[in-house]
Amino acid sequence: MSFTVYLSGEIHTDWREEIKQGAREAGLDVVFTQAVTDHDASDAAGDMLGVPESGFWRDHQSSRVNAIRTRTLIEQSDLVVVRFGDKYKQWNAAFDAGYCSALGKPYVTLHGEDIVHPLKEVDADAQAWATTTDQVVEILRYVLRD
Repeated sequence: MSFTVYLSGEIHTDWREEIKQGAREAGLDVVFTQAVTDHDASDAAGDMLGVPESGFWRDHQSSRVNAIRTRTLIEQSDLVVVRFGDKYKQWNAAFDAGYCSALGKPYVTLHGEDIVHPLKEVDADAQAWATTTDQVVEILRYVLRD
């Protein structure tokens, strides 16, 4: 069985590469997709539409352009992994989890125990909560086994 997995959330660590490497080492047939993880490029995604009058409108333009990619890739995925990191609040990741929930798309959250409480609603609808990338790879290994 082949799977498409969308990797959502925190962009400041190498968690995506850890999961990809683990899946390769396990011989899993997985195609990984993700949002644009270059922060500056993501912030500038709507700049081709013109110079907005304020930072709010620049963010608005760029978020709408980014949503074309994000929504499409989430809709095309079989599973979404939503990573919440320690350093920044990833409101976009919470939004992605909510979008998955609305679509009935299975998702797994990946975060530390220290933010269980603020993510209780997000975790409540997830198919699993993982604390390590190795756990995510093991979930994929199980789901894709013959």
